[in-house]
This record gives sequence, structure tokens and C-alpha cells, in this order.
Amino acid sequence: MTTLTASAPSLDLPRNCTFDPDDWRILARQWYAVALIRDVDKEGVVGATLLDERLVVYKVDDEIVVANELCTHRGVPLTLGSNRDCKGVRCPYHGLQFGKGGKCIKVPAHPDNGIPSKLHLKSYPVVLRYGLVWTCLRPDEGGAMAEVPFMPHWDEAGFQQINCPAFDIAGFAGRQVEGFLDVAHFAFIHTETFADPDNALVPSYETRPTTVGFEAEYYSTVGNYPHGKQDETPEDFLWLRHFRAHLPFTAHLTVHFPEGGRLSILNAASPVSARKTRLFVPIARNFDTDRPVQEVYDFNRKVFEEDATMVEQQKPENLPLDPRLEAHIPADRSSINYRRGLREMGLSQFFVA
Repeated sequence: MTTLTASAPSLDLPRNCTFDPDDWRILARQWYAVALIRDVDKEGVVGATLLDERLVVYKVDDEIVVANELCTHRGVPLTLGSNRDCKGVRCPYHGLQFGKGGKCIKVPAHPDNGIPSKLHLKSYPVVLRYGLVWTCLRPDEGGAMAEVPFMPHWDEAGFQQINCPAFDIAGFAGRQVEGFLDVAHFAFIHTETFADPDNALVPSYETRPTTVGFEAEYYSTVGNYPHGKQDETPEDFLWLRHFRAHLPFTAHLTVHFPEGGRLSILNAASPVSARKTRLFVPIARNFDTDRPVQEVYDFNRKVFEEDATMVEQQKPENLPLDPRLEAHIPADRSSINYRRGLREMGLSQFFVA
């Protein structure tokens, strides 16, 4: 009689990984946002999950650390621990303390003993940019180091910097990014916020390749002012929306407003798992800078919710990369290029079957 035994999980993958293993290894080479800097500053210890890897984000003096969440001693989540009265994070079970670089710096049960390296946490590189904490799970694999996505106008004089609260979506990051790049859904999805239900026309537009994806400039009569302010648009004004896709799951949009106004939006979709996304959206603008920031939070949350309603209903849940699996229309030029770019990265099906 043959005894069947479950195969052991790959040691380089997270527990209960929801991604195809080969896809996970490709995705893990990229940079993703995992927390708002202001939340880490306020709380001291913040939990995050990236590509099914559970992380702890904590602050030591002026350094922010991203490391595996579980204490190396007995596997207790360090997000249950404390940042108060200690430099770093203290495990709630036995009081082990972790500091810069994820190193264990204190074992209360043996204060006079040396600390073995096996007690140190696995930590990851950190970049602080656009008010966000960015990290990469596998920075040394796959050749050249990937780039943190670029956001135009963030550091320019005259631009207000705004960080919307993170927004969770019960859907795949690739579906969400494709929706952000889509220009044919405004008249049907965003009618409660800014779009005109009687203006569904999508003029022809082109895409151009870049070193990290592609970009597209799209001119339209669809305004970007919230309802109630549409009359501020000059007659015959054409709205220019300049999209930039940074593969795999980040995209940027600059909206050109009347009188030289610019609205810069970074859509940083952080894949919590293959079926859940945490969306970070830094915004920079050079108009209405005296208005309450809460207005921006509220308006953009409504827009995110409108999009999420569709993303969470799409089937299949993953993003079909074979162009034969879904039908396409001319307005899908950005979508077609987005999927092609993901295929060229070597990605396949995303989900574990």
C-alpha cells in the first residue's frame, strides 16, 4: 500500500502562499508600499502583509524597520508587542527586544549572555518616499535592482502633499491597477463623483513604452471637478490625463486642470495576497491648497469605493494574461499593454490553483 504524504512547503515562500510560486518570486523582486509614515510615527508598531508575508513595521530613533512579524523565539506576532519605553519593538511573550535592522538587542531572561544571531529578525530594505514606507522582499534576486515608482510633482514648489488613508479592496492588485488605467468606465462607475453619464465617448489615444512599463496621454471632455464644481470648467476645455504604468502594480495619473492646475495621483496597489489589495494613494496638487484635506480624503474614498465595487465582482478574480481569454475594444489599449507587460515580466496565472 502506498502512503501519500503532503509535500513540504517551499522554505522561501510565505506560509499559506496564495500565489503561483514562480509568480511570487518575480513579484517579490519589486518595491511596494506597506505603511504610511505618519501611522508608524504615531503608533510605533504597525502590522502589514505583503505577498502573503506578514510583516512588522516599527520605529527605532529615526529609523523605520520592516521585518518578519513573528518573534524568532516562540513565534508570537510582534504586532502584539509594544514600542513604548523601548528602542524598537518588544515581544509580549518573553520580552525579547528588537532594534535597528531587526536585530535582537535584549533577552530579559539572560541579560548578561551574548545574543545569538539566530534570534535576529529577517529584515528588508526600506525607502521612505511620498509619505509611504516602501520595501522589497527579495532585493538580491533576479539581476538589476528594481526601482521605487516615480511620482511627478511631489517635491515641487507650490504643490500640496496629501496622503489619503489606506484603502482595502477584496480583489487582486492587477485587476485594481487595470481599472485605474481604464478610461471607458467613467460614465458608468463614477457618475456619483465626477463623471457625466451622457458622455461615454472614448477618443483614440496611443501608448508609449518606458523602462518600467508604458505611458499614455488621453484628451477628453470628461471633467475632473467633483459634481457641484463642474461649471468652473472653461467652455471647450479639453482635459488631459497623463497615465504612467510602473509594472507590476503601480500606476500614476497627472490630470491637467484649467489655468495650469495639476493633480498628481499615485495608485500604489500593494498585494496583501492574490485576493486582497491595500491601496495607498499619495496626491500632490497646486490648486485649492487652502481647502481642508478631509475633503480630499472623503472625495477620493468615494471614487475608490466606486472602483472597488467592480473589482471585487470581476471573474476570474485574477487578471487573465492570455489575450484570448477576454474580449477587447479599442478603448482597452492601456489594458492590453498592461497585460502584455506583465507577461513579458514572466508572470503567468498569479493564483495557486
